[in-house]
Amino acid sequence: MGVTTVTDLPGAPVRVPDVPGVLHTLFRSDQGGHEQVVLCQDRASGLKAVIAIHSTALGPALGGTRFYPYASEEEAVTDALNLARGMSYKNAMAGLDHGGGKAVIIGDPESLKSDELLLAYGRFVDSLGGRYVTACDVGTYVADMDVVARATRWATGRSPENGGAGDSSVLTAFGVFQGMRASARHLWGTDSLQGRRVGIAGVGKVGHHLVEHLIQDGAEVVITDVRPESVRRILDRHPQVTAVADTAALIRTEGLDVYAPCALGGALSDATVPVLTAKVVCGAANNQLDHPGVEKDLADRGILYAPDYVVNAGGVIQVADELHGFDFDRCKAKAARIYDTTLEIFARANGDGIPPAAAADRIAEQRMAEARPA
Repeated sequence: MGVTTVTDLPGAPVRVPDVPGVLHTLFRSDQGGHEQVVLCQDRASGLKAVIAIHSTALGPALGGTRFYPYASEEEAVTDALNLARGMSYKNAMAGLDHGGGKAVIIGDPESLKSDELLLAYGRFVDSLGGRYVTACDVGTYVADMDVVARATRWATGRSPENGGAGDSSVLTAFGVFQGMRASARHLWGTDSLQGRRVGIAGVGKVGHHLVEHLIQDGAEVVITDVRPESVRRILDRHPQVTAVADTAALIRTEGLDVYAPCALGGALSDATVPVLTAKVVCGAANNQLDHPGVEKDLADRGILYAPDYVVNAGGVIQVADELHGFDFDRCKAKAARIYDTTLEIFARANGDGIPPAAAADRIAEQRMAEARPA
């Protein structure tokens, strides 16, 4: 195995055209930000991975491992950087004693994933000595973290049989629902979604739990997913739910009150914001804003945006608690505070005359700055 470490990569979302571009940003950019980036390779198992540590100001970096067939290594590095930065802000807003980090494994998990690869990855995580704590993300599951944990103590999101908390998507969905309730309170004066039409793009790990919360609250639910089996699972359980062909159809649905992106990032873009019919965006996906400025486009259209890294923090609250002996009721109580945090952000946005995304960033940056040693 080999490992290459680079430090001080940019804090803002970046487009990385090539490795020399990364190094240029690393040493010469004014942006600053990431503390450390580790490139990992194990030829025997086929592992190629990137571990990005954005900040340890509040404590050890905590964030999941994404297993995805990136088009290039450069794209993987870019994703790791942006996701790690998001975790710093998410953990700060969730009130956790953790900084932000993220890892990506390059490849198709359906064909490449093996115990040998996951163990090799775990050894790289372990080599960081606790500066980075990993968990599940897109393409990785509780069973995978059980394997990774055989090579390092710094793996969370494990099964209860192996001392872990199990599936973190349960509390992720619960937190998103609290963010929706806060958005409804801010916009419509009530925190109930009863009678509201909510569109969910992606009803997999988190989305199908979110459907349950909304149905119980009396909402009208519209869904879409690239996987027909995920849609069928929802429709079989809740025949009153409506399915549409794709996200393009969902965001144009007449009478949509809330749009919940719950798949991959970049859902809010120059192409989607102008045609979005919903008055609220509140979903579980990370990095929903395709580029800086989209948050202003939403505000200009009168669309209330609940920042993704605030409302989807239920999962990271759960895996962080696992390090100290998991207690579900304690975690659920912490995740319930996402309601209050979301309202705090909307109040700050109104007071400062800025979009909610900018208000959340200011609060998170203040918390990190206050925690950072002089």
